[in-house]
Parts: sequence; structure tokens; C-alpha cells
Amino acid sequence: MKKILRFFVVASILATTLFGFDTRVPNLNNKQIDKFILGLSFFSKPWVPAPTATTARDGLGPLFSSNSCNHCHQNNTGGYVYNNKGEVSREMVPRLSMPGKVAKNSHLGFIPTPHYGAQLSINGTVGVPFEGRLELKYTKIKITFPDKSVVYLRNPHYSIKHLQYGKLAKNYILSVRRGPPLIGVGYIEDISQKDILKNVDVNDKNHDGISGKANYVYDIKAKKFALGLYDYKDYAPTLRQQVATAMHNDMSLNTTYFTKDNCTKVEKACLNAPKPFDAIDAPDFRIDAIAYYIEKLQIPKSAKNIDKKGQKLFASLECALCHIPTFKNKKGGFLHPYSDFLLHDMGKALGDKRSEYLAKGDEWRTTPLWGMNYRVHKSNTKQVFLHDGRARTVQEAILWHGGEAKKSKEYFMHLDKKDREHLINYVKGL
Repeated sequence: MKKILRFFVVASILATTLFGFDTRVPNLNNKQIDKFILGLSFFSKPWVPAPTATTARDGLGPLFSSNSCNHCHQNNTGGYVYNNKGEVSREMVPRLSMPGKVAKNSHLGFIPTPHYGAQLSINGTVGVPFEGRLELKYTKIKITFPDKSVVYLRNPHYSIKHLQYGKLAKNYILSVRRGPPLIGVGYIEDISQKDILKNVDVNDKNHDGISGKANYVYDIKAKKFALGLYDYKDYAPTLRQQVATAMHNDMSLNTTYFTKDNCTKVEKACLNAPKPFDAIDAPDFRIDAIAYYIEKLQIPKSAKNIDKKGQKLFASLECALCHIPTFKNKKGGFLHPYSDFLLHDMGKALGDKRSEYLAKGDEWRTTPLWGMNYRVHKSNTKQVFLHDGRARTVQEAILWHGGEAKKSKEYFMHLDKKDREHLINYVKGL
């Protein structure tokens, strides 16, 4: 029996690699491997509507966007803009909110819309109409370099159609986010918060043009405000809360973090939908297993031969002021996230007008660049970049930088073409 169990464990690990997930860290014992596989199972296999005999995986919906974590984090590298049919992918998540000042003690950090709540659900279980559909159109923006080279950026324009529960408020805010890469996510809490906070400089006292800002968000389990570390605006304080938030928003799974379905008062079909046998769809041990799986994913290695000239340019163009290459971990080792995990004003072109706790509409967390070598060269998927995937290349992502990063972008644009390629190759190899 033990041999059969170990066979399935090994097969599951092989399947992990075959389907594009990165490999687990070495030297796990059998019990740890079993927990890793359990987490992978809850991460990758679909949840189903209630009630059903499959009580370990029921509770999906009644309104939802996706039925598994894997659907928004394919190959561990982040969501796509379009699916195989050329439609806007379900991995492009429409976040909804209302303008207005949020109370300092708000446990939510933003104001949900009256009829549709905090996120538009594009699917519903049987008898429950979906909320609406996201539509996307691009216009071209011509960028001309000082050397007369020309590239075209694609500027996204979003709208919501086919609303099923009445009109959205006239002044609602729409922020579209794709599922972020999970590479390195499980290691962030290994970094001392003191080391992260050393880089906070809200008033730019050192006059370098960079004013990193910490977001303080509500920790549901600790029942207090804590440093935000996860998601595009540092919205979650812990990995487990981030997992629970995604399960609630994307799949409407009840947890001890969020105990009710994400139905609003006007969505009667959602409120009256069949209930699961258990009040909690995903108990803490399942959330812990998913988090453990993410924590034990090995960070992919950088390219063996990094572009040395590109590395020097990365520093001289001041990219490393926000994309900080190295932090110590709590065990005395080193991590190389290429992020400061702080908020920065990235300019109005990238802004979404959505505030989350202390994060303003033009502010975003510095995207970690670890795992770029895996994403670009080894993931077997065509990568897109930035919070909504508008950038098709590393160069396009750089050219969208504004606000605090405008100076670095302009330095990049004034490089000759070969030096621009050196910098891009260096980033691709991280």
C-alpha cells in the first residue's frame, strides 16, 4: 500500500513539472511531500457547486469567475489576456469599487459597488445568472526613440456588457487585473519587515525621486492592521489571507476569513442558491495546504550567463532603486526578488483610479522580477507583463513606466539600440 501511495506522489510531482509548475524544493520528507501534493491538488483541481457528494471540493459559487486556482495562474507564470477562442480570458479579473474616502479603520480598504460588490463574476451556477462580461479593445500608441526607432504600445480600453442585475453606478471604478505570477510568492514572509521598511521614503528625503510607500491593511486572523505584502497594491498581509481572498473573490468559496458568499442584496438568485452541507467550503487546513504548496515551489534559476553590460545598465539607469536585487532572509541566507515590495506612483497612464487602503489610484507595488528566465524561456507559454497584461514584451513594460520611474524610462529610451537590448536581455535572464 505504501508503495502505491509513493507511486502516486511521484506521479503527481512529475505531473507538476509537465504541466508547467516549477519544481518543489529539495530535501522534503515524506510527510512534507504529502502536504505539498495535497496543496497542489486543491490548487489545480476544479471545485464544484453544492450540494454534491464531493464534499471536499464543493461550494463553488453561486457567482464565480473560475473554478480552480490554476485557471488564473497557469504554468505558475500569471494569467493570459485572451483564451484559445480569442475571447477575453477569465484570468482577467474585473475589480469594482466606488470613489470616495475610505475610513481609516475600514477592514475592506475600498468601497464596493452597490449592485455588483467588489468584483464582477463572469460565471454562475445552475439557475444563477452571471453578473456581466468584460470587453476589451486596444488602441495604438506610437513611441519614437531619440534614434528614430519606433514601437507601438497597445493601450487597453475596458467596458462591461451584458449586465444581469441592473446598471452599475455611474461613477464606478473598474480595475482589471490578471492573475499574478506565483514565482517566489511563498518566500516573501521570509524577509524581515524591518528590511522592507528601511526603503520607505514617502517624502523623498534623499531626493532620488523615489518615494517608496508601505500599505497597511487589515489582517483578519490577527484582528489588526499589518504591512501589506501581496497582490498588485500590497492588499494582503499574509500568504494565507491572500489565498483566502482569491478563493472568495474568484470562486466564492466560504472560509474562516470570509464566511459568506459574495452575493449582494439585489442578487436574489445568488442568495437563494442551494447551500453546501458544511458552512465552511475551504477550512483552514486546505488554505494552509495551498499556501504550503506555494511556499515549497523552488524559485527558478537565473540564466547561467547573465548579460554583464545589461546588469551595469540596470544599476546605472536606477532600475535597482525600486527593483532591489537582494534581501537577506530570516535564516541569514539571501533572496533575489528584484523588488522592494513597496508602493510607487507609476503615473496616470498605468493608473486605475482605485484606492486600496493607503494605495492610491496611480500607485502599484514594485513587481518582483525573479523567475523571469523561467517565464520567458522555459514556461512554454507566451508571456505578457504589467498588472493587466498590456505589455507584450519587456521593452513595452519599460515604456509604460511613468511617475517615479519616468526618469529611468527616459534614460532607457536614450540608450542606443544595442544597449537597450543588453538591458532587456539581462531582465529576461533574471
